[in-house]
Amino acid sequence: MAKNFNEILESLSGLDYSGMYNSDFLHTWDRTTDELKALYETAAAIRNLRERNISSRIFDSGLAVSLFRDNSTRTRFSFSKGSNLLGLELQDLDEKKSQIAHGETVRETATMISFMADVIGIRDDMYIGAGDAYMAEVSESVQQAYADGVLDHRPTLISLQSDSDHPTQSSADMLYLIEEFGGLENLKGKKVAVTWAYSPSYGKPLSCPQSLISLLPRFGMDVTLAHPEGYDLMPEVVEKAKAYAAESGATFKQVNTMAEAFEGADIVIPKSWAPFAAMEQRTKLYAAGDDAGIAALEKELLAQNATHKDWVSTRELMATTANGQDTIFMHPLPADISGVSCENGEVMADVFEDHRIGMYKEASYKPYAIAAMMFLQKVKNPVETLRALEAAATPRWNQQ
Repeated sequence: MAKNFNEILESLSGLDYSGMYNSDFLHTWDRTTDELKALYETAAAIRNLRERNISSRIFDSGLAVSLFRDNSTRTRFSFSKGSNLLGLELQDLDEKKSQIAHGETVRETATMISFMADVIGIRDDMYIGAGDAYMAEVSESVQQAYADGVLDHRPTLISLQSDSDHPTQSSADMLYLIEEFGGLENLKGKKVAVTWAYSPSYGKPLSCPQSLISLLPRFGMDVTLAHPEGYDLMPEVVEKAKAYAAESGATFKQVNTMAEAFEGADIVIPKSWAPFAAMEQRTKLYAAGDDAGIAALEKELLAQNATHKDWVSTRELMATTANGQDTIFMHPLPADISGVSCENGEVMADVFEDHRIGMYKEASYKPYAIAAMMFLQKVKNPVETLRALEAAATPRWNQQ
């Protein structure tokens, strides 16, 4: 049973998350365990208010600026909704319509968009090292502009996905699992399969699986990472997963078959990603402007993928999990569905349909995860502010 509002505030009061205030949220591994717990409690509080038709707006004016350097549906609209929940107006930065297209520097752009912006959200996940480096430069630029007195406030930055981590997705995943299992404490000891799956496309970011293997073991979940040989993730993130598992008393292991990962799993999360070495190579080709090299690499990787079409979620595989067809099946969406969105893909159509409602519920938590990140970064006394919002009981909308 979900906590009531007072229980949420009581839990929040017992955590140390002071480091969240006036900071950025770029990776989950930048944050302490208490700070992550505070994020989940705050998201639950905001959702609780909305479900009772109580406004969670803490801003009367202000901007949330988004910059998407890759395509997005769920994260784009979740950032918009999360901003709106707190009272911010959204402004999307289209680089093609800005002076960035004419060579404006990152420092200048970051400063110019920040005069009335309280939050900046960035998705930059296509090239190894580039996304994290870009976000770090934006963060440093606004900090310097604030220190120089150019800005009267310091906008906070949220990563909407980089080349290494997808913190808003993994936070939404955690919120979904907390709800499904009836509390964060009930996740300890649960077996999770984070596994590669076949896709007819290439170049899918590594950040989705990396965000999971580096986060779930922190809360005592036993993670099995499965992928064909050659589809390795970033070594430094794998090392983080091992360290977090050792710290919490959980297990982290790597296997090379989907079947081994699914066996006895309480949760399965199959999704395609590109090999780390290939993505490093693509980044170098992109930096060199080698279009022919990029095209050749893409052809090579598509052929490599095609040798692993058997890495697909089937009802037969689901039958080997802890709870058979009732085992939790997760995906950040959109999925490559065999016979629906493609001829062969990550998941068979019947399995996707078996778990479609669950995956839609999983996605529904992302606006609250993002709103909670903003809330903790902008509010000095979150418990008192949440309590005041409930006491004010301002209707979110007039239902009469």
